[in-house]
Amino acid sequence: MSRMVFPNLPVADIERARAFWSALGFTFNEQFSDGKACCLVLNDLCNVMLLQEEFFHSFHDTTPAGTGTEVLICLSADSRAEVDELCSSAAAAGATDTDARTGGDDDPMYGGSFRDLDGHVWEVMHMDMSAMG
Repeated sequence: MSRMVFPNLPVADIERARAFWSALGFTFNEQFSDGKACCLVLNDLCNVMLLQEEFFHSFHDTTPAGTGTEVLICLSADSRAEVDELCSSAAAAGATDTDARTGGDDDPMYGGSFRDLDGHVWEVMHMDMSAMG
């Protein structure tokens, strides 16, 4: 059985987060979205729950993370060009493109990353499976 995955991330403003991810071409599952949360669809088995900060912290005895990185989320890309395109689109929508690209011309893995509007780090990685041993 394949398990679905639902990472949960706190966001400062649900509508701002929705607009950002919509600008990158992503959709939302409205069945799991309301004024306190929106369900960002990555694929059939992985959805990211973007939760208003107060709502996020109501689930467990948690406190805001502060300035440290709490999680890195990596998205796959079909090509090196898609890595660059998604990072550039994120920057155009208000994110911070880290400008850190990994993998040279001969490397089967190529990646980039950006910080979304709430400071979460999203890596974007292309893996050329035919070139991997």
